[in-house]
Amino acid sequence: MKKILHSFLVILLISTSILAQKPEKLTSNQIFEKIEKLNFLGTALYIAAHPDDENTRLIAYLSNKVKARTAYLSLTRGDGGQNLIGPEIRELLGVIRTQELLAARNVDGGEQLFTRANDFGYSKHPDETLKIWNKEAVLSDVVWAIRTFKPDVIINRFNHRTPGTTHGHHTSSAMLSVAAFDLVNDKTKFPEQLKYTETWQPKRLYFNTSSWFYRNKADFEKATEGKLTSFDVGAYYPLKGLSNNELASLASSQHLCQGFGRLTTRGSQKEYIEFLKGDAPKDKEDIFSGINTTWNRIEKGGEIGEILYEVEENFNFINPSKHLPELMKAYKLIQKLKDNHWREIKEKQIKEIIEACAGLYLEASANTSSTAPKTKVSVNFETLNRSTTAIELVSFNSRLENKVYKKNTILTPNKRVTFKEDLVINTTAYSAPYWLKKQASLGMYAVENQLLIGKPETPRPAKIDFHLIIDKIPLTITKNIVRRYAERDKGEIYEPFEVLPKVTTNLKDKVLLFSDNTTKEIPVAIRAGANNVNGFVSLNVPNNWAVSPKRINFNIQQKNDKQTVVFKVTPPKKQTEGKLQISATVNGEEFTKELVEINYNHIPKQSVLINSEAKIVRLNIKKTGTNIGYIKGAGDAIPENLRQIGYLVETINPSKINAENLEKFDAVVLGIRAYNVVKELKFKQKFLLNYVKNGGNLIVQYNTNRRVDVGAPYPLQLSRDRVTDEFAEVRILDKNHPVLNTPNKITTQDFKGWVQERGLYFPNSWNSAYTPILSMNDKGETPKNGSLLIAKYGKGNYIYTGLSFFRELPAGVSGAYKLFANLLSVK
Repeated sequence: MKKILHSFLVILLISTSILAQKPEKLTSNQIFEKIEKLNFLGTALYIAAHPDDENTRLIAYLSNKVKARTAYLSLTRGDGGQNLIGPEIRELLGVIRTQELLAARNVDGGEQLFTRANDFGYSKHPDETLKIWNKEAVLSDVVWAIRTFKPDVIINRFNHRTPGTTHGHHTSSAMLSVAAFDLVNDKTKFPEQLKYTETWQPKRLYFNTSSWFYRNKADFEKATEGKLTSFDVGAYYPLKGLSNNELASLASSQHLCQGFGRLTTRGSQKEYIEFLKGDAPKDKEDIFSGINTTWNRIEKGGEIGEILYEVEENFNFINPSKHLPELMKAYKLIQKLKDNHWREIKEKQIKEIIEACAGLYLEASANTSSTAPKTKVSVNFETLNRSTTAIELVSFNSRLENKVYKKNTILTPNKRVTFKEDLVINTTAYSAPYWLKKQASLGMYAVENQLLIGKPETPRPAKIDFHLIIDKIPLTITKNIVRRYAERDKGEIYEPFEVLPKVTTNLKDKVLLFSDNTTKEIPVAIRAGANNVNGFVSLNVPNNWAVSPKRINFNIQQKNDKQTVVFKVTPPKKQTEGKLQISATVNGEEFTKELVEINYNHIPKQSVLINSEAKIVRLNIKKTGTNIGYIKGAGDAIPENLRQIGYLVETINPSKINAENLEKFDAVVLGIRAYNVVKELKFKQKFLLNYVKNGGNLIVQYNTNRRVDVGAPYPLQLSRDRVTDEFAEVRILDKNHPVLNTPNKITTQDFKGWVQERGLYFPNSWNSAYTPILSMNDKGETPKNGSLLIAKYGKGNYIYTGLSFFRELPAGVSGAYKLFANLLSVK
């Protein structure tokens, strides 16, 4: 039968279904592609270090052309990077990047796995990386991923033999992969995992190399001659109306917080892999050569294959429901397979196909997007059979209740059946990211539950099992409870249904800075996660700090409503710092979490629970000037931090920059990567330089060195120089410079307690008009003197700095505050 093409529809689904977060509704073409994958029993695992490291071309090719079950194991969640779309950094950025990876896999057809490794920032050598990460723990996680995913083929993105030539995380990912390949089949290695899985031995290990790893293509060809296998990944998929490269471009474009939105590409393109270990394939162009990828691979799989190969060969694109009898027979046989691994995988795959062929619509939509544990929630159910096959809804049950709801309802073709039930959310588990529930170390997240390790997100606690009989065969389909509603200006909206605390609290500022011993009023916002919540809230402060009153009562009648109470906090006279923690108590139960909601169009809404606390700093700090203009770059919290020390900070709209608007400011600050992301700046630079010439201070924070002109008044050359060791010695080059003496005295002591790094993308050459202030370097490297440059220009000062103030100020680093105040005040 002629295959129907839905090119425009498929492109539309790929580009908008992720934005809308609606459940997947498969076209005939997509059903057929899933049947092709159902009939391929081969598995590939791609391994690298971060979100965006993955080669989406190769993942898409393996998943869509080869039809292999393919996954990307990212050792980290990308927590240590920067955010181009919002203010979230560290753990919250990791949550965003996790969802962007899932969005990418939703496009290229892969699955997503992780380890517990914490992305602590740039690392120059795997020795440093593996020391901070806890090498044995991350190796254990890689072994766990291989033992549970059971790949036939592993492909490394990076070269394990070239330490020190790229990011230490990159090389470490390859080194750990190579080590894991040799021990995953050894029962004496990480034996505690064998309570839940079994040993496994992949057939072969590859390195996905390219000319990108060399200075030029000629060097690449010379170094790899005769060593590589290549294949064309530029395949065209008529059922999608897309080429593999277009699919890969759409997948990588999901990494929006890293600025990876890009044009799609088409046409022939080669990928190169180098065989490293294992059983070398006879056919070098087929990485599964010699591996049985048919149903005969598993005991009693042949009978299943006979049925499903026939369905694939004669697939009815006009009416896929005609295949339901054969699919149900195959499903029944799959349930009897002795091989637990393949049975679980294939049962999940064929259920999706059966559901789509029947045009089944099964939904459980709550009347709210969240609820607290041990509460009731009203859920609207919708069931619909859009085929002529006999289907009965026998019953359903909630995973959170020990109760079965009998229905015994025949689903008449295309007749919607709806009903409503009040379900008890009988759980104490929250649906927030599991890896953030306990305090992490610099290099590792703390996850004790072995079955959670590696999962991309927390399994939803609120699930509904729909028990059906299709063509006289019992079948259970499980759905997450969701929240579906409509807004006039947005249309239909789907949100995840969350189980969240009864009470959460938060402080607006995560750093509370006291420049003298004056008492400050500290407002605390209390949010109710249920109706009729009342109790009291209190603050816990370090010794020598005072808080008044000791506690404040609250009473909130409506769920999601907030009440703000105000405490008075008095710091000690001497300089010190500590932690302020909030505790809310309801009926004797203590709540200490803050709810952070992350809501971007390209990923599902995320509800994150973090400790409700702030760093409190008593700092003897002086400043001059009051009015600061801030031009936002790629997203940071510095304006809020500057307000903490008494500055009036006004955000400047780049399109409104002119001489008149700038003259009112005592200093103007450009946010990180401003010249990389704010296009208007190249047209407004003349106003900024005139502002300096007329006596203003302009502080320009770091920009990446790719195709950017910061428009400095005198030449300076940005580089990739960085100092990643936050403990690296800082040497003062010009002790008498005003920036180190006015209004605060800056010494090397002020560089203690810095976090993640000293700085990045320092200039490495500059005009003699600039004065370098500081010198620093990582171990074994030459001094880097470009972290802070100051030049007199006319009556004012032009300051360029690669110091990581965007990390230090939100972390409450005292010395960073003092130095930044001096930058704003220098004459």
